[in-house]
Amino acid sequence: MLPGLGGLGGLNPKKMQAMMKQLGLSQEEIDASRVIIEKESGRIIIENPSVTKIEMNGQESFQISGDVKEELGFVISEEDIKTIQGKTGASEKQARKALEETHDIADAILKLSS
Repeated sequence: MLPGLGGLGGLNPKKMQAMMKQLGLSQEEIDASRVIIEKESGRIIIENPSVTKIEMNGQESFQISGDVKEELGFVISEEDIKTIQGKTGASEKQARKALEETHDIADAILKLSS
């Protein structure tokens, strides 16, 4: 317990902010509707997230909680296919193949446009 603070449960929010500032620590709530973490083997999608950005001594970190939906492997959505088709004039089959090869919408568009 920190002296003179009477325990953390009764800590005045203004005193807490002052202490955090003295320690070089700041936090900010980030308004997010979804968080996607890209991995080599796929993605982790967090729906309805609560995201807090924490900065301490010039280092930024994020604390994320929410409803986790893990997707293993690359997922191709019909919306992605339609986007590629709209930008390139490619057929659905061509757009799907390019996206399967590149795993990236922009790269698939570039591939089909060249």
